[in-house]
Amino acid sequence: MRILTMEGVPYEWLQPLQALHAHVFDGADLPATKLESKEDLLCLLAEEEEQLVGFKLGYCHPDGVFYSWLGGVREEMRGRGIASQLMVQQHRFLQEKGYKRVRTYGRNAYKAMLITNLKHGFDIVSTFVDDKGRHKIVFEKTLEE
Repeated sequence: MRILTMEGVPYEWLQPLQALHAHVFDGADLPATKLESKEDLLCLLAEEEEQLVGFKLGYCHPDGVFYSWLGGVREEMRGRGIASQLMVQQHRFLQEKGYKRVRTYGRNAYKAMLITNLKHGFDIVSTFVDDKGRHKIVFEKTLEE
C-alpha cells in the first residue's frame, strides 16, 4: 500500500474518491465544488493494487487550526491500520507546514474512528448538536514541535 499526499482537489482521483466516499458514508455525494471551496485542502489517499482503499481530507479552518474533515476505509480493508497510517502521515505533513493543532469531529455511530482518535493523542474538548440534530464530539490534538 502507498499513501499519496496532495494539496488541492485530486482531480485525477476524483471519481474513485467520490465512489469510496459514497461507500463509507451510505451513498452520500461529494461534489467537486465542495472540495474546491475548501481553503488549503489536503488529500491523503491510500492506494493498493491501483485501487483507492482509504482517504483522509482536511483543510485550514478560519481560526487557523487544521480541520481533519472526512475520511474512511473500504469496508473489506478495515482493521489493517489504514486509517491510522493516513492519520500519522497527515499529522507529519501538517507539522512540516507549521500547523500547531488539528481538530476533528466524531459521531458515536463511528466508534472505531473515535477510538483511533484517542489512540493517536486527541483530546475530547467539547460536544455539540449539528443542524441535522446529530450529536458530535470535538477532538483536538496539539502537534508536537
